[in-house]
Amino acid sequence: MSGEDEQQEQTITDAVVVNKYKMGADIANQALRAVVEAAKPGVSVVSLCEKGDAFIATETSKVFKKEKDIKKGIAFPTCVSVNNCVCHFSPLRSDPDYTLQEGDLVKIDLGVHMDGFISNVAHSLVVGATKEAPVTGRKADVIKAAYLCAEAALRLVKPGNKNTQVTEAWNKIAQSFKCTAIEGMLSHQLKQHIIDGEKTIIQNPTEQQRKDHEKAEFEVHEVYAVDVLVSTGEGKARDSGLRTTVYKRDPSKQYRLKMKTSRAFFSELERRFDAMPFTLRAFEDESKARLGLVECAKHELLQPFNVLHEKEGEYVAQFKFTVLLMANGPLRITSSPFEPELYKSEHEVQDPELKVLLQSSARRKAQKKKKKSSKTVENATGQPTEEENETAK
Repeated sequence: MSGEDEQQEQTITDAVVVNKYKMGADIANQALRAVVEAAKPGVSVVSLCEKGDAFIATETSKVFKKEKDIKKGIAFPTCVSVNNCVCHFSPLRSDPDYTLQEGDLVKIDLGVHMDGFISNVAHSLVVGATKEAPVTGRKADVIKAAYLCAEAALRLVKPGNKNTQVTEAWNKIAQSFKCTAIEGMLSHQLKQHIIDGEKTIIQNPTEQQRKDHEKAEFEVHEVYAVDVLVSTGEGKARDSGLRTTVYKRDPSKQYRLKMKTSRAFFSELERRFDAMPFTLRAFEDESKARLGLVECAKHELLQPFNVLHEKEGEYVAQFKFTVLLMANGPLRITSSPFEPELYKSEHEVQDPELKVLLQSSARRKAQKKKKKSSKTVENATGQPTEEENETAK
C-alpha cells in the first residue's frame, strides 16, 4: 500500500495541483477579509466563526461541480481567539459566547482545501483601530513582532535553508519587541489531505524540545503552513478548561465503536471531513454530536485542538500563511490584510542580519521589476508584495 501511496502522491510539480492550491487560497483570503470586516464592537465570536465557515462552504460549493469525486471545503474551521486566548476558540451555539469590545486583540484563523490541497491563513487585529487613533503599547508591540516574524519566515522558508534558522530568527525578533514566541508551537509541512506533515518548524523550544525536534532542510516543491504566535507574556500556552470544539480524525487509530450514536457521528465526520479538522458546530444536532464524540475521543479516534490561553492580562498575536516552494522561489498564496500604519511600537528589530533580511525582496525570480529597491522597503514595512497582489486576484 505504501508503494501505491507514493505513486499517487501529487505535488506542486503539477500545474493542476498548484491551481487547486491557488483556488483554495483565493477563497481563504476572501473568507478572512469577510470576517475581519465584520469584527466590530458588539459582534459575537460565534457569529464570526459561523460567518467564516458559511463563506467557505458557499464559495467552495461553486467549483468542481461536475467532478463529484473531488472533495472541497473547510480545512480548518474558523477560530476567533481574543486577547490572552492563544488559539482554537470556536464556541458552539450552546457554549458561553464572547462579545467583541473596542480595543480587543483578535486572532482569526481558518483554512480551505480543494481536493485535499490545503490553504491556511490567520490574521490579528485590534478592534476599533484607525489611522487617526493607531494602537500603541503592548498590543502594538506583539502584533508588530508576530507580523515581522511571519515576514522573516517568508524569506527563510526556501530550499536549502533549515527549520532551525526560522526558529532562531523568531526568537530574536520577538525579544526585540520584549515579547516571547509561544513555546513549542509547530508550523507544518502540508501534503494532500495532510494538515500536519512530517517536517515542522518549532517556536521557542524548551531544551528538551530542542533536542527532540527533528532538524530538517526545506526542499523545492514542498508546501508549508507557516504559523506564528507571539505573546507579551512568558509564552506558555495552557489548556484553559474551555470546551474543545475542534477535532480531526486520526487515520492511524482504529476502534469498533459500540454506541449507535457514536457510529452515526463517526460515519458523518468521515464522509464530510475525512482527515480535515472540523468543528462540532458543523453538525445539525449539536447535542447528538457531543454525545457521539465521547466514545470516539475516549478511544483516540480523534485528535483534539484544545483551547489554549496565556496568563490573564497578556496579549497574543498570530499570523499564518501558506507558501509553495516553487522552482523559481517561494510563492505565498495566503496573506493577511495587515495595515502597518495602525500599529505604532516604540521597539524595532535590532539584529543587523535580520534587518537586512526583512528589507530584502520576497519576490520570485520571474517577477522581478525595475522598481525592485522601493518595493523591497515597502515589503519590510508591511505592504503586500506583487506576487501576493497577483495571487489574491
